[in-house]
Amino acid sequence: MAQLLDGKAVSKVLKEEIQQEVAQWKEKGVNPKLAVILVGDDPASVVYAKSKQKVSENLGIAFELFTMPGDTPEAEVLGLIERLNQDKNVHGIMIELPLPKHISKETVMKAVLPEKDVDGVHPINRGYILSGEEGLFPATPQSCIELMLRSGVEISGKHVVIVGRGETVGKPLVFLILKHNATVTICHSRTPDLGAFTRQADIVVAAVGKAKLVKKDMIKPGAIVVDAGINETEDGICGDVDFEAVKEVAGMISPVPGGVGSLTTALIMKNVLKGIKLQGVGK
Repeated sequence: MAQLLDGKAVSKVLKEEIQQEVAQWKEKGVNPKLAVILVGDDPASVVYAKSKQKVSENLGIAFELFTMPGDTPEAEVLGLIERLNQDKNVHGIMIELPLPKHISKETVMKAVLPEKDVDGVHPINRGYILSGEEGLFPATPQSCIELMLRSGVEISGKHVVIVGRGETVGKPLVFLILKHNATVTICHSRTPDLGAFTRQADIVVAAVGKAKLVKKDMIKPGAIVVDAGINETEDGICGDVDFEAVKEVAGMISPVPGGVGSLTTALIMKNVLKGIKLQGVGK
């Protein structure tokens, strides 16, 4: 029976560390601040924005939510981003997705200063992931790694199979895991005989967005399974891994909810603090 990779427990420790770092910045006269832009009233985005506000304030990070009507012209959104880019008191900027159809996601994402891009989606930050330089990286791939490292998992020298090649998790995770000296194989929805690959893995990370895709017979006994998927089904929220079955063979496994997702908001806040350093504040 697999040991649980407990995201809630790891998140608690992470948040305590962030609170200490926030206090250190405040002693230097810097008040860390996150600005979130919400265009339109997509119900899920409203919920996400409010949950970020709660975490942010609990950690002592100032939070400002800018809500704009769904019919706001793109130029106005870009104008707001430019104002926040110039504002020395704002250290992180985040755009809630999805944006209304008339606004280009790419244009808006590129408009945020790379060192304030706490979502890690700016092309420059993507380039830094490839080159191994310091930048701001997406929270979910970082979550997968933090969850393993802080649970005592050795990544170095292991064979990691990532299932999913998406822009937000799969692709960035390849390069972040390579930094930890793992051997990485990447599979996706078009991979024939997925199990042939996953059965070779010491660590399987599922991030493909298909409910319970990874089955018990696809996992090597004792392997570590990290589920970065989140799917809404009739039975409620579940991951990309058939949790109940896979936990019988895996050595360690992360649940959904309560695994990878428990760390993401904290890691966005950590990016705010990293952004302060990248912006050269307080020097």
